[in-house]
Amino acid sequence: MSKPPVVTLAPGVHRIPTLGDFINSYAFVDEDGSVTLVDCGLARAPAKIVRALAALGKHPRDVQRILLTHAHFDHAGGAAQMVSQSAADGVDVHEDDAGFIESGTRAPGDLATTSGRIFARAPWGDFRATPVHARLHDGEVLPVAGGLRILHTPGHTPGHISLLHPASGVLITGDSIFNMNSRMRWPTKVVCTSFRQNVQTAHALGEVEYDVAAFTHGPEIRDHAREAVRSFLRKASR
Repeated sequence: MSKPPVVTLAPGVHRIPTLGDFINSYAFVDEDGSVTLVDCGLARAPAKIVRALAALGKHPRDVQRILLTHAHFDHAGGAAQMVSQSAADGVDVHEDDAGFIESGTRAPGDLATTSGRIFARAPWGDFRATPVHARLHDGEVLPVAGGLRILHTPGHTPGHISLLHPASGVLITGDSIFNMNSRMRWPTKVVCTSFRQNVQTAHALGEVEYDVAAFTHGPEIRDHAREAVRSFLRKASR
């Protein structure tokens, strides 16, 4: 039995699996019918995003805003194509990752480590340059479905963000924390700009209120989500 193209987390808030549950985008549907898309997956992900929008009764032209959690190819790979199909003028991304998105280059690895320096020289990981519409800042609340709060959680990349939607009780962790195969863990060290900073800033996710923890890698947690995240942060940071 095939999996559905979209998973509803709360009224107006939907997860879009673009590579099984391993890579996810998200859609917020506002009262006026407009859509805010969060992340665009790999370069081939737009086809699945369009199918998911159709399952919601939406067309790419209903997408008025596109947010990116950070400048990695598995989140920004399909961004240029989605911008071209949508009503968005470009993508919204934290100011510290905006330059990478505009140039189509991945954020750097941790040059303080051998693996990070090797990763920095790897001839892969770039994506199509994409215009930036707005540069986001920590604490900013976007007019999306009743208010979407930007949480700057750097470390995975300099401008990595998580997203809190108080109206629905949904938190999108971005890549601060993975939930691959329904097991929380840290992102792979080699692709982090600063793994240490990632661990430090992820603790902000245990300090806000939410009912559903949604991940860009892995399925969501619906039951006692905040307690589960706080327990992971406590144990994994020792």
